[in-house]
Amino acid sequence: MTFGRYFEDFEVGQVFSHWPGKTVTEYDHHLFSLLTMVRHPLHLDAHYAKTATRYQQPLVIGSYVFSLLLGLSEADVAGRAITHRGFEKIEHHAPLLHGDTLYAESEVYAKHDIPDREGRGQVGVETRGYNQHRTLVMTLRRELVVPTRPQD
Repeated sequence: MTFGRYFEDFEVGQVFSHWPGKTVTEYDHHLFSLLTMVRHPLHLDAHYAKTATRYQQPLVIGSYVFSLLLGLSEADVAGRAITHRGFEKIEHHAPLLHGDTLYAESEVYAKHDIPDREGRGQVGVETRGYNQHRTLVMTLRRELVVPTRPQD
């Protein structure tokens, strides 16, 4: 398996199914929340979450889900990327809970040359995250700059 792709390897409409998924443990979620200084009780306080939400349990913070989707898609999409030009339209669709497994897929929605930058191209990718029941949890769009294949 290669790590990442060259510009020529991307085609608009192409879908990459990223594997394996990641099961989110309470420990993972709490560690991420505390490292990033998130202190909202919805994410850290089981008693509060039980009384304050319809899910009756802590919800995994979206910034962790976002980070996991980037990591899950790295080998297929961004492994050779020179940079991310930007992120747009990050949408939460459903909660992720402790014990859920996050799976991801990415679809290429745009691809074009960068006229003033030889040896690179820009690729637009939408990454979608699903839980183990195939419920859509989050979508995000991003633009990556990737190298063209080296000339032998």
